Amino acid sequence: MTDITNKSDVKKLVDTFYNKAKTDELIGYIFEEQLAGKWEHHLPTMYSFWASILLGEASYRGNVMVKHIELNQKIALKKEHFDRWEILFIRNVDDLFQGTVADEAKKRASLMAQLMSFKVARSTNKHFIQ
Repeated sequence: MTDITNKSDVKKLVDTFYNKAKTDELIGYIFEEQLAGKWEHHLPTMYSFWASILLGEASYRGNVMVKHIELNQKIALKKEHFDRWEILFIRNVDDLFQGTVADEAKKRASLMAQLMSFKVARSTNKHFIQ
């Protein structure tokens, strides 16, 4: 197994993850409901997001936290959703890659899941500050 070293690796990571996540019994429905017919737009955004984080590409333009807070207004996102996302993402990295960048991907995914779970849960509070 090799490390994540280029955009092709990031694409493999993202594609493989979403193929698993969208059929997951706990979180799959969220992806299918929100992204049906939109995958061709969403996946390149995720390639840029992860390439920016892992490869320093700086191509992602957006606010992932705002997107999830908005999604929470449509579908109640719970801690267990973020926990499952984290588990699936880390397993996916472990299945495909090993090395320093792969370890960073897992660390970032864990931090992201925790922060999003925390902020999304509190976003309905009228005193919430993003």
